[in-house]
Order: sequence, then structure tokens, then C-alpha cells
Amino acid sequence: MSPSSLESQIAEHPGTEQSEMHNHEASGNLALSSSDFSALEERVARTVQLVKSERQARVAAEQRADSLHTELNEQLVLVKSMQEEVRSLNAERDQVRQRVERLLSQLDALEV
Repeated sequence: MSPSSLESQIAEHPGTEQSEMHNHEASGNLALSSSDFSALEERVARTVQLVKSERQARVAAEQRADSLHTELNEQLVLVKSMQEEVRSLNAERDQVRQRVERLLSQLDALEV
């Protein structure tokens, strides 16, 4: 067939070949779009699941942080109490040392 006869056939049936090509392309695009849509649905579902799990992890982390903060405050109170006790014991030790030194010096004075 010559190019001019092909053109004349297309001119005789203007919508036939083009509409068949368009229908074929549209069904191909529809199938492609359907698989794309399925892939998109899966990605959205995975994203939703990921967001849910991250939110749960964040809630768990916040609860753990609150728990640790409470425990830290309790430990700080205990540390302060122990520091005060150590100061008190050091002061008492110093007093006992001074008394023992006084007694030793009195004993030394008696021996002379």
C-alpha cells in the first residue's frame, strides 16, 4: 500500500482506527493505573501502619521517660539525704577525733 492510499483509508474511516488505538491505550492505562493504584494502596497501608507503630513507640517512650523522671526525682531526694548524712557523720568523726586527741594529750601530760 502506498502512503497516499493509507491516508485515504484513514480519511474514509476517521474515527475507527484512532478510536481503536485510543481504546487499547486507555485499557492499557487502566490496567497500569489499576496496578499503580494497588501499589499506592499498599504503600499507604504500610505508611499508616508505620505511623501507628511510631506513635505507639512514642507513647511508650514518653511513659518510660515519665517513669525515669519520677525515679530520678526519688533518687535525687535519696542522694540529698545521703549527702546530709555523710556531712553529719564527717562532723561527728571530727568531733570524736578532737576528743581523742584531747584525751591523748592529757595522757601525755600525766606521763611527764
